[in-house]
Amino acid sequence: MAQQTLEECLQRVELVRQEIGKVLVGQKDVVEQLLWAVFAGGHALLEGVPGLGKTLLVRTLSQAFELSFQRIQFTPDLMPTDITGTNILRVDEKGQQVFSFQEGPIFAHVVLADEINRATPKTQSALLEAMQERTVSAGGVTRRLPDPFFVLATQNPLEQEGTYPLPEAQMDRFLLKIDVPYPTAEELKEIVRQTTTGQSVRVEKVASAEQIAEIQQAAREILVAEPVLDYAVKLLLATHPGEQAPVSVMKHVRNGAGPRGVQAMISLAKVRALLSGRFNLSYEDVDAVALPALRHRIFLNFEGEANGVKTDQIVRDILTEMERHRT
Repeated sequence: MAQQTLEECLQRVELVRQEIGKVLVGQKDVVEQLLWAVFAGGHALLEGVPGLGKTLLVRTLSQAFELSFQRIQFTPDLMPTDITGTNILRVDEKGQQVFSFQEGPIFAHVVLADEINRATPKTQSALLEAMQERTVSAGGVTRRLPDPFFVLATQNPLEQEGTYPLPEAQMDRFLLKIDVPYPTAEELKEIVRQTTTGQSVRVEKVASAEQIAEIQQAAREILVAEPVLDYAVKLLLATHPGEQAPVSVMKHVRNGAGPRGVQAMISLAKVRALLSGRFNLSYEDVDAVALPALRHRIFLNFEGEANGVKTDQIVRDILTEMERHRT
């Protein structure tokens, strides 16, 4: 990859950051992780209590890209065909009744699945199947979804009433899971200033589908040295309960991350290296993406659940142990 190509990618990404910053206050880590997902070509799950700007972030991101956008508000009565579309009976120009396919909101470049855990598992699976296959089958016909295609889903913490937790296999379809924190006091003051004056902000489209594809291709060309790849694999294997696992994993983990976990770490780490202006992967890149890539792929046992252990702490314990061995 040429230096000029790298600089063009960095300039384009910076323009996207600036457009998002016009609307969203703070949440720089959340924005950065969402950009990792987009430029790695994967789907992202954002979790946080209502009112933290998850929906606003995804909508603003789509406005900064020259991509089609659809929002699906998930509710318990939402049906799979409300997402994928269905065959409808209509009368053609000859007066004959024929079936034609009415596309659902899934046929867009960026799909916001808002409060995905408020829909029933049957409806969730319809969306997640489309995410995996990037096609929709109806009436014996398979239709491809647009390219690029991203599902950016939001969910409320599972402790809240009226939610259906995503099954483990379906959680694995998301390239990363982003935890959205509460804003700081200064950020809250700025949010009030921006939202109570009646001023509107226009988000400019600064990146086309072709430019997104160029950045994705540039990220794929980032070099991965064998020791760094070995490190990522060892990090993943450390999430599995066994003799070599950290104590916290042995005590609290039922199942560790699968192969998609290391694929996600390398894909995200490549994007992070690219956005840092480097042509090769470092150990620090892998460490930085480990939390969002693994936190939804580690499943606690009964003791871990009963003690309120968080998977984030498990990943941090593993990183600490890996750092000790590396040095």
